[in-house]
Amino acid sequence: MTELRTASVDAVPGPRAGVTRARILAGVRGAGLPVAIALIVGGVVLAVTGNNPFVVYGMLVREAFGDVNRIDATLAAATPLLFTAVAAAFAYRAGVFTVGVEGSFVLGGLTAAVVGSSVGGLPPVLAVAVTLLSATVAGGAAAAIPALLRARWSVDEVVTTLMFNFIVIGVANWSVQAFFQQRGQANSATAYVAPAAELPPLNPPNQANVGLIIAIVVVAGYAVWMRRSVLGFEFRAVGSAPRFSLAQGLRVRLVVFVAILGAGLIGGLGGGAHALGIVHRYTSGFSASFGFTGIAIALLARFNPIGIVVGAILFGALNSAGATVQLFVNIPIQLIDILQGTVMVFAVASFAIPRFMKRARRGAGRDDA
Repeated sequence: MTELRTASVDAVPGPRAGVTRARILAGVRGAGLPVAIALIVGGVVLAVTGNNPFVVYGMLVREAFGDVNRIDATLAAATPLLFTAVAAAFAYRAGVFTVGVEGSFVLGGLTAAVVGSSVGGLPPVLAVAVTLLSATVAGGAAAAIPALLRARWSVDEVVTTLMFNFIVIGVANWSVQAFFQQRGQANSATAYVAPAAELPPLNPPNQANVGLIIAIVVVAGYAVWMRRSVLGFEFRAVGSAPRFSLAQGLRVRLVVFVAILGAGLIGGLGGGAHALGIVHRYTSGFSASFGFTGIAIALLARFNPIGIVVGAILFGALNSAGATVQLFVNIPIQLIDILQGTVMVFAVASFAIPRFMKRARRGAGRDDA
């Protein structure tokens, strides 16, 4: 009955301002503890290595948000994370735990690089549109088989999407070496995309580009989809109470399929935007684990669109400022990984612990009866 009440309350409209405020506060409370614990753990690491945590954290803040150029670098680093976090949240809303966004991001990036290098004769708007559409389709293709396996035969999506990451990334790197490698390049890299296919920077010559605007539009679309569409309601219902949804005749298989496929499509679009806006080609190591970091952000935000934006900026700030701070302070190069990993661990724990406590209380109630 608890799951049923959760799904029902979620569907009942209320005063918009109050509901929005409550969701924001819930997201802040949910994210606050993992971030605080991560900062404490990072502070201990810094203290053990002979650094003042307050000085280092102050430098991180200044390097991430100290002036317009630093804010631009933070937003550029946050852009791919916005795509991958929305992709993960899109699937998790339906109770589907896909980890395949990384593979979709990589295949979308490769497709954008290959297509983008051959559309120089098209008008810029059309060249970008064709390239990003191709990347989106490629990202969906990377997720199609795991989606079918999960929806049709209930094959565990965690295993299939994780394994498909290795398959897709391996095939992408091999295809570059075999078919698309630019002549004269010592490393595995494609040709640069045509100037017509590049996403223009928002503040030249810095890196933040139109891909950021596209990412914000995707976040807004995700919010509208989940709250205003019929299938979005089915996502929430299936994610909250899958057995009840099946008994009520909801399209559970379709929801599961669309969840995994949609995550792949969004991931592919993110890879395409990263290729056209930042890298301008595909190289080995194209993704700095953006797909996996997106999982942490989605969980940290509790699938809240505003929380996703805040989380992506937070992780983008760590990525952009961390490398710069290491030039001035002798801090462990792994500090940023420690902070991000700790946030992910406790973000997952914030979901698991309440469920564990609920089951423990139910078990205690049965024993007392």
